[in-house]
Amino acid sequence: MTGPFPAAPYHADVAAGPAPDARWLTAADGARLRAAFWRGGDRGTVAIFPGRTEYVEKYSAVAEGLVARGYAVAAIDWRGQGLTDRKGRQADLGHVDDFADFQADADAFADALAAMDMPRPFHLLAHSMGGLIGLRALMRGLPFARAAFSGPMWGVPLTPQTRLLAWAVSHMAAAVGLGGGALPGAAARLDPIGEAFDGNLLTSDQETFAWMKRQLSDHPELALGGPSLAWLRAALREMRAVRALPSPAVPTLIIVGSDEGIVERAAIDDRLARWPGARLEAVRGARHEALMEGCAVRARLLDALARHYG
Repeated sequence: MTGPFPAAPYHADVAAGPAPDARWLTAADGARLRAAFWRGGDRGTVAIFPGRTEYVEKYSAVAEGLVARGYAVAAIDWRGQGLTDRKGRQADLGHVDDFADFQADADAFADALAAMDMPRPFHLLAHSMGGLIGLRALMRGLPFARAAFSGPMWGVPLTPQTRLLAWAVSHMAAAVGLGGGALPGAAARLDPIGEAFDGNLLTSDQETFAWMKRQLSDHPELALGGPSLAWLRAALREMRAVRALPSPAVPTLIIVGSDEGIVERAAIDDRLARWPGARLEAVRGARHEALMEGCAVRARLLDALARHYG
């Protein structure tokens, strides 16, 4: 079924497994979004909410593993990244004025799951920034029966002084119309294409790291640089707002690597303590992207996800 969604490009040459059905979606405010749909078994559909800078091809190995376990899978490129429309002063910046815009993307994605007749029940798998978007989506009542989060961005590890400076600078920039500018000190490319393997915070698996670099070197249009000042302000506001809200009544698995170095572990532990329906899956030796560790770790986590989703 094509539904009202035109075909979108997909870079199968740098992806794992069979190519999905890639489609263009349209959010309520007119933003054009790319999504990919992998048909699988009848155990339900896992909807992937990627992190900042990410894109659907990066999750092809995860999708392949979930399909092998009997699930259909779908993933989205958030506005401003991947092949989805990019707006703002610089297309290479990760920019959004308000995280509510991402909820418009999530709504369009959820509507497409139904319109594409993807098998029910729908489940959520959200990573990093996608974890913040996903938690808000659950709180708003999006129809996910069960949820899983990987390294969710429910807080960022800043010193009190740095946090105060981040609030002040990002709010001042917004007040004088400079929110679309780059965050001072942010790299032009934060994707692994410009990083060495040694010391990276994403994965301890050298083969996976090389695969992610190859995706971006072969298709630089997928790459994204640092966040804008407006993104920083919006993210700080959203993390603070969501932190104050009660946890949703959705059975949840939270995956965290022991070597997490990008998001704040204390914020994850705080949410876990206030979420009776959630449990922790700690992954020894894993970094921020536990699902992008080596094949053995990924297989173990995919098995855990399958047990959780049922």
